Amino acid sequence: MINFQYCRATDVADAILLLTDHPGAKLIAGGTNLIDLMKENVEQPSRLIDISRLPLRKVAETADGGLRIGALVPNSDLGYHPLVEQRYPLLASAILAGASAQLRNMATVGGNLMQRTRCAYFYNTATPCNKRSPGSGCSAIDGLNRNHAILGTSASCIATNPSDMSVALAALGALVHIAGPSGERTMALTDFHRLPDDTPHVDTNLGTGEIITGIELPPRGFAHNYSYLKVRDRLSYAFALVSVAAALELDGNAIREARVALGGVAHKPWRSLEAETALRGQAATEDHFSRAAHLLLEGARTCSHNGFKIELARRAIVRTLTQAASATPQSQAHKKIA
Repeated sequence: MINFQYCRATDVADAILLLTDHPGAKLIAGGTNLIDLMKENVEQPSRLIDISRLPLRKVAETADGGLRIGALVPNSDLGYHPLVEQRYPLLASAILAGASAQLRNMATVGGNLMQRTRCAYFYNTATPCNKRSPGSGCSAIDGLNRNHAILGTSASCIATNPSDMSVALAALGALVHIAGPSGERTMALTDFHRLPDDTPHVDTNLGTGEIITGIELPPRGFAHNYSYLKVRDRLSYAFALVSVAAALELDGNAIREARVALGGVAHKPWRSLEAETALRGQAATEDHFSRAAHLLLEGARTCSHNGFKIELARRAIVRTLTQAASATPQSQAHKKIA
């Protein structure tokens, strides 16, 4: 481990000040990702700013009937929160699909959004990695890339975003609340994470000195017709090869509203407004679901070992939309694909 300073923020303004005054600083709450990265010398912060005691642990209803979730709410608390289970079961399901119970007890909502890729080359400091050392190259492109991205990739990086929670939040149309030196602002979750382009070391659109203070869910929760399907190598404690968050509003068998987001396939949760538009007004049938899958996967590019992901994703999209339409969501307790 490297030497670093440790300090504890007293409030949000203090955290921003401490972060702004020290360019090499990192925020720490649950520490479930940052500590691992520090142990591997991938992250080498000169200062750790402990924000675990800031008053950001509330889940509260908003005036318009949505939900405001503090950035420090533990994943377990959120996944089992009565309002989330009742109104946003898609989010609860995605949370329970991620990590282990022990990690979910420590991990926070804000930290989940900020977690970094699980690319093996990113974690291995003996190999070139543009995310770790810009301009050094991407070892995954010509290496072992079975788990890597097929959408939104660049010549600089084919890493994937590891979050399950973010996929559901993207489908639900969540907003990220941010505070920084210039005040407070909100950003759509779909705009929060970045594609790699030629700056893969920049994961998010947070500015200098900014921190996440909360997540806001809109009133529409798709509480009846939804499903979160995570396809992985092991039935537990594994990151997604492909995951799908699907949410529908039906009028009989006609689709009035549709949301679909993918995980495990890109540097950020992947949505296609074209695919969702194509579903609206259509019957909830396999043919229309297959058409949406085609649109979602348009432009996919594979490498030497991950070509199977295109067909896997296509089947997963159709299966998840079918589960959502029939109101038989994927169980995260039993894990066997329904």
